[in-house]
Amino acid sequence: MDSAAVAPAATAATPARPGRIVALLLLTAVGTMNFVDRQILSVLAEPIRQELGLSDTQLGLLTGLSFALFYGVMGVPAAMLADRYHRVRLVGAACLLWSAFTGACAFAGSFVHLALARFGVGVGEAGGTAPSLSIIADYYPPRYRPAVIGLFTANGPLGVFVGASFGGWVAGQYGWRAAFLAVAAIGALAALLLMLFVREPPRGGLDPANAAGPSKPMPLGPTLRVFMSRPALRWLLFASGVAAFVSTGMLAWIPAFLMRVQAMPLAEVARWFGPAAGLCFGIGIAGGGALVNWASRHSLQAYGWVPALAMLLTGPTLALALLAPDWRTSLALMTVPMICSTIYVAPALALVQNLSPVAARATVTALVLLAFNIVGQGFGPLAIGVLSDGLAARQAPDPLRIAMIALAPVAVLSALAYLALSRVVLKDAEAVARDGG
Repeated sequence: MDSAAVAPAATAATPARPGRIVALLLLTAVGTMNFVDRQILSVLAEPIRQELGLSDTQLGLLTGLSFALFYGVMGVPAAMLADRYHRVRLVGAACLLWSAFTGACAFAGSFVHLALARFGVGVGEAGGTAPSLSIIADYYPPRYRPAVIGLFTANGPLGVFVGASFGGWVAGQYGWRAAFLAVAAIGALAALLLMLFVREPPRGGLDPANAAGPSKPMPLGPTLRVFMSRPALRWLLFASGVAAFVSTGMLAWIPAFLMRVQAMPLAEVARWFGPAAGLCFGIGIAGGGALVNWASRHSLQAYGWVPALAMLLTGPTLALALLAPDWRTSLALMTVPMICSTIYVAPALALVQNLSPVAARATVTALVLLAFNIVGQGFGPLAIGVLSDGLAARQAPDPLRIAMIALAPVAVLSALAYLALSRVVLKDAEAVARDGG
């Protein structure tokens, strides 16, 4: 079976969506600020830790669970609103909200103050990704979605680059508090541009199975039943959550590892880590989408085996990078796991769009993002911080290095789950084609 069942080819009768390039660019810009506001705390972790006297466990909570818990839990109701109301205004308002709370981080004087501000950032960012993906799915037909979503989700590496390079530079010149204020102002500008220049597209008109017209939004209960009835989505939930545990755990702690263990100065982090991480994550995310876009034309199993192979490569290459003797060698070797650990992102989000009912597309996306963020963003950085503190209490040498090496077997677990997904995706695709979603 080819990819027609899950990504039907657009026909000549498929209506064009005017302004779809502008929409993609501005949604990507807003998504970039989403990741800047996440990443900047990781980049500034060491100066913040020193000024506020924080432990690695507290840093893990700030970069992980304190944000991800509110982001993940609020993502489902925000997505349900997106399935019912004006999505562009929702995304714009959410960006304004999370930018305001990012600015509030500049005034934190303790762990509690910073955690409360991060709660607010998480609540605001809950209204960003799932509604944005729903908008993009109504601007581009199914067969283009893996590649287009790969371009959109390149906002992650772009955000890493801006957060590390621009945020690190501002912090080096004016202090870490000024860096939070600067990125908050840019986020507010991106939100205003989105609301001014992007139109709300009709729902489902580019999905052949929904050509008769949009259906009514689905309540949460039926949406959950549809989700749980499709084995591919269930395996995707687990596999992507574990993959996110690895990728976000790496991303949150690489700057601190390079500065603390490898003695890399903050100015060098801004100069070298920002561009390297942005380029590598960009290659991984956009490249993963493009690769699956091509390979799925031959077999839909590519949605599983491409991420599986990438996660199998992540573990050993990460260990090699962490065991390097100096920061230059470590950062050079780190490029491979930074690419491989993000290849899963675009295929996972594209598969969700193609296997979800149009009337519940944002909500189903939010359920998968819940795993991305609670398991990945929430517990990945926290687990490394807790393990690092525990090893330090036992006077282990380089506890942060050992804690990060522990991510390698977790990457193998994700690879096995993606292989299981590849065995069931064909059957689910046939059900979508047969039942019209």
